[in-house]
Amino acid sequence: MQPPLPPVSRDIVLIGGGHAHVGVLKRFAMRPEPGVRLTLICRDTHTPYSGMLPGYVAGHYGYDEVHIDLRRLAQYAGARFFRDEAVGIDHEARSVRCRSRPPVPYDWLSINIGSTPRLDATAGAGEHAVPVKPIHRFNARWQTLLERIEADPGPIRVAVVGGGAGGVELLLAMQVRLHRELAVRGRDPGELTFALFTRGARILPTHNARVRAHFEATLRRRGIEVHTATEVVAVEAGRLQAADGRWHAADEVVWVTNAGGADWLRDTRLMLDDDGFIEVGDTLQSLSDPRVFAAGDIAHQVNHPREKAGVFAVRQGRPLADNLRAAVTGRRLRPYRPQARWLSLISTGDRHAVASRGGLYLAGDWVWRWKDWIDRRFMARFNDLPPRPSA
Repeated sequence: MQPPLPPVSRDIVLIGGGHAHVGVLKRFAMRPEPGVRLTLICRDTHTPYSGMLPGYVAGHYGYDEVHIDLRRLAQYAGARFFRDEAVGIDHEARSVRCRSRPPVPYDWLSINIGSTPRLDATAGAGEHAVPVKPIHRFNARWQTLLERIEADPGPIRVAVVGGGAGGVELLLAMQVRLHRELAVRGRDPGELTFALFTRGARILPTHNARVRAHFEATLRRRGIEVHTATEVVAVEAGRLQAADGRWHAADEVVWVTNAGGADWLRDTRLMLDDDGFIEVGDTLQSLSDPRVFAAGDIAHQVNHPREKAGVFAVRQGRPLADNLRAAVTGRRLRPYRPQARWLSLISTGDRHAVASRGGLYLAGDWVWRWKDWIDRRFMARFNDLPPRPSA
């Protein structure tokens, strides 16, 4: 007979099922805190691992291989799972307002909801473009896009807006997958043409020159048009418009840029930066409310600003869990300083990848196999769960 669990005396509420929060759940599962209850509020039961999303789009992985079962992980951690959407915070009452259920009280709160597309800043984009973020909702949009292209005979022009690593990697993955699907159906892959649009002067601006040259050559070799210094200002059915007034044909538009914080955060009294992201200090606590933490893309660490990359959300899981545990037990919180340079493994869609870190440049099929091994090992941490210690 198991001993009774200690009564709940403190509540930690997690909003969102991002990479940092899955790390928090796993760490509390392996070392439970007596009297502390975790609650996860998330509108989806599965969350995708962003590092494997291009491989999923390219067809190298199945759905279950790239998604973490949040309900199962929460149950494993002894946490409550509320499938709902947070829409506000009552700081005085210390409660989270939800769209479909009564307010959820908290002693300490953490937010890890990723970023939200800002399609409203571009005329027609909300109606005619497919946003990649938030990533956890991309699968349904991708499946719809896939079916539409497969069912529509004749020439189709696909445009991707966004020239960073995310946009380039996704475009190459889409091309590989769609060419394969058309070939299987006996159609000419040449029916599809692809174009990349970026307002920057060059693609992959945060990577070194050799990495950029590799992808520029790859895009040329695959017949993909690249429009640099081209800001998209309007999207209509079948076309998009650049800031210089010219229109470009585009039957399908995928949006991989202009993301910001969720609109509901603007009414929470939390300090936000110009893009709507939560400003946090070195301990990942909000600058305006120390009982609120934030991590991943939704957080802007003011003393150590970094670009929005999944590697930071993954690595914030441990310090976030440690500081939540310290806060709830009255111990000193520790600062977290993200690395100044980080390794990026960027795939080209066809089981080939490039390693980029500072001035480092490595490329080859073996780099893709290395990336595949890293990604699968990460997923195994949350899908192959060991026996849970007693509380």
